[in-house]
Amino acid sequence: MPRISRVTPGIPRLLGALALLAATLTAGTAVAPAAVADPEPKAPQEFVALSDVDPTILHDIRYLTRHNFIGDPVDGYRQPLCVVTRSTADALHRAQTELRKDGYSLKVYDCYRPQRAVDHFVAWAKDLDDERMKEEFYPHVDKSVLFDDGYIAEKSGHSRGSTVDLTLVKLPAATTRPYVPGEELAPCFGAKEDRFPDNSVDMGTGYDCFDTLSHTLDPRIQGEQLANRLLLKDALERVGFVNYAYEWWHFTHQPELFPQTYFDFPVHRRSLSGR
Repeated sequence: MPRISRVTPGIPRLLGALALLAATLTAGTAVAPAAVADPEPKAPQEFVALSDVDPTILHDIRYLTRHNFIGDPVDGYRQPLCVVTRSTADALHRAQTELRKDGYSLKVYDCYRPQRAVDHFVAWAKDLDDERMKEEFYPHVDKSVLFDDGYIAEKSGHSRGSTVDLTLVKLPAATTRPYVPGEELAPCFGAKEDRFPDNSVDMGTGYDCFDTLSHTLDPRIQGEQLANRLLLKDALERVGFVNYAYEWWHFTHQPELFPQTYFDFPVHRRSLSGR
């Protein structure tokens, strides 16, 4: 008689269940898509690096550093680069050419500003406990009124690509020491020798000074300080820029190439790739 194998009751059902589970896991693995990060947005063809148009214009891109009113590098700034529309860069080049004849150079603090950087400003302004840089940039302004007073807004003309923050430097340009995080701060509206060192001419306040003394034609600004502001203002107005009356450093080239568009590509060479 042939031998009859005995199978333990329940084993076939267990093996079937395991086979079904393995098949399900294998199928899930096969169809699961790989995670792919969204690509960073690119700049339109009309944007250029200012240094490619005029390498003589000085750069001090503050939002890439900790020396700004937030106290941290700002979102979206990846390189110490001034990115603007080509028409804006060409106009700055024309102004620089004339200023250099008189022994001056332009120096840019900020140019195109990504929307994500503006969002960073807004988030910081809502955090009333973070006042690390108050003693330098807004000593007389309560942080709770930065929106009401117009110092911070949810949109910025900088994000359209035709606005720049800049100053004048007497040539040959002196070197300046870097900011040391945590160092003692001095008010931005103090005497030039008391403010944080900057190789720019004396404009009466430092850059990004949240104070009425920053108004371009504030009547308290006189003498050499007023002459320096007017030298910058006149040189830029001759090539099509319009000054924002509340900030001596803030100018927009007219007509704007993108008057209604707020871009968010990072400040980096890769944003201008292929050109």
